[in-house]
Amino acid sequence: PVFAGMNGSAIENFSCVIYNISLMRCTWQAGRDAPGDTQYFLYWQNLRDNDVMECELYIKDENGRNTGCRFQNVMINTEGAYFLVNGSSKDSLIQFYDEYIVLYNIEILTPPLNVTVNCTGDSAGCIITWQPPLRSHMEPAKCFQYEISIQKK
Repeated sequence: PVFAGMNGSAIENFSCVIYNISLMRCTWQAGRDAPGDTQYFLYWQNLRDNDVMECELYIKDENGRNTGCRFQNVMINTEGAYFLVNGSSKDSLIQFYDEYIVLYNIEILTPPLNVTVNCTGDSAGCIITWQPPLRSHMEPAKCFQYEISIQKK
């Protein structure tokens, strides 16, 4: 596709993570050939409700340029989301960057809850139990896989 704007002016290395259940952080780097006065703006659209939202709280570099964003109260759904970062400069047109992201693929889960270990003195060994981690999306608990690492002291 042909994008309007100067080559090398779009952002690079865009990535997002969701953490602590409902917080999302997206980061990027300025385009390597973007003019010094270029400012970037992030918009995202949750594809379930089609609302387009601009970044709530930009992360800025030492020059005051937007290089990231923090969102609160993010709800994950199975449809994912569309992200668009465009830029403006008084000197030239800036290329935009866009990406579709399935949100549950970028979620950093909290640890499992209420981990308990009950060991008996006989050969029955130990029983380890836990509950699934807290999460913002409602995937069934049976979708989770766990790995237990046991080290003898």
